[in-house]
Amino acid sequence: QVQLVESGGGLVQPGGSLTLSCAASRRIFSFDVMGWYRQPPGKERELVAQVTRGGNRSYLDSVKGRFTISRDNAKNAVYLQMNTLKPEDTAVYYCNALFVGTDYWGQGTQVTVSS
Repeated sequence: QVQLVESGGGLVQPGGSLTLSCAASRRIFSFDVMGWYRQPPGKERELVAQVTRGGNRSYLDSVKGRFTISRDNAKNAVYLQMNTLKPEDTAVYYCNALFVGTDYWGQGTQVTVSS
């Protein structure tokens, strides 16, 4: 079993920045993929960014150049640095881990971008 706990969400003005953190309950060095998904109000969940065990990163087109995902195996954590936030980034953000063929999810953290 894997527990994931997100933190760092909140209310931010357009153009601002936030960093989301996801702490895992076990060593993450063996996780195949870790990522961040989001679910905007009234919409389906979408993949925002992910990083593989080998360090390969991929991003949703709309966040490229603004968001950065990083993985710290020593701290058993994954982060999402979000810059130049836009109102359309408003969503519940979920941490995800793929481990031994099973997807694990955090409880989600709300990010609201509004003036």
